[in-house]
Parts: sequence; structure tokens; C-alpha cells
Amino acid sequence: MQITETNLAEVRLIQPRVFGDARGFFMETWNQARYAEIGLPSTFVQDNLSFSRRGVLRGLHFQNPNGQGKLVYVLQGEVFDVAVDVRLGSPNFGQSATAVLSADNKRQFYIPPGFAHGFCVTSETALFTYKCTEFYDPKAEASVLWNDPALGIAWPVEAPDLSAKDAAAPTLADFPRDRLPVYVA
Repeated sequence: MQITETNLAEVRLIQPRVFGDARGFFMETWNQARYAEIGLPSTFVQDNLSFSRRGVLRGLHFQNPNGQGKLVYVLQGEVFDVAVDVRLGSPNFGQSATAVLSADNKRQFYIPPGFAHGFCVTSETALFTYKCTEFYDPKAEASVLWNDPALGIAWPVEAPDLSAKDAAAPTLADFPRDRLPVYVA
């Protein structure tokens, strides 16, 4: 397994070992001991699967309280994936890390609790999966506007297909400060 540091130290890009031949390939998508060695949580409590078509953008989502760490990857297709530090007091507050994840490159992206997460489908369709460190809590869910100019995310789409909730999300500057997670050094 190869780990690539991103511009945000807590966000990790992971390239699992892939064993392939003319018949196909094999890879471990999760191994508690190996991933613990690189500092990832040892417990995930919920797996999610999302299927979307080209141009669909989901995000930028987070939970507070009960922040979710997410280990994400693509089973079919390709996505542009984004993690944004939304922790009040963080030296990286409002900064983002991005990665292209695809069934071909088999990369995984780890987004820790306290970060908003979103992705945009860049292939015809995409089957996207993620492991979560906390259960989904509808009372704690929150969103930041995907195209918040202050975040400066270079999304690969100008007019994405959004849910009504994502289209109406506030900018990070307008988000209620008492609902943001707090950075702990």
C-alpha cells in the first residue's frame, strides 16, 4: 500500500496493492491492521454505496456532532473527490484537498471527522462507496455550498446536477459557527 500526503496532513490518498493478471485483479479494500499502521481509525460502523450519472455533484456534507471519518473509493467509473477542513480554529480552516478516484486507478481517499466531503461524477456513471466511522445522524447533518467562492475548489463542472438541499447550502462564512466542529490540536 502506498500513501500519498495531501496538502492537508489529516487527509490521505491511499493506493492499495493490486494483484492482477489476464484474468482480472485482486486487492484488499480494507485491512484493519494495515490501515491502523498508517493512522486510520480501526473501527468503521457503516458502509454506504452511491450510484450517480455524469455531472451529479453530492456535497459538501459533514456531521456535527458525531463527525464521520470516511474512507471512500470508486467501484465503477470516475469521480472528482473533495475534502474541506471546516473545523473552527484549525490552521487549515476552509482549505481543501482533492483527488481523482476511479475504478481504474483504485485509489482510496480518507476524509477525517471535521471535514466536509463532496464528489462530482466525471464518467458516464459512477458507483461510489464509503466506510464511515460514525453512524449517519440526520439531526447532525450539515452542508456547505459546493461552489463557495472562498473555498476556491476547481470543480470539473460548471452546472452540476444538485439536490435541492445542496443547492441551498450556505457558504462557510455564513454557516452558523456554533454548528461547526472545533479543531483540537
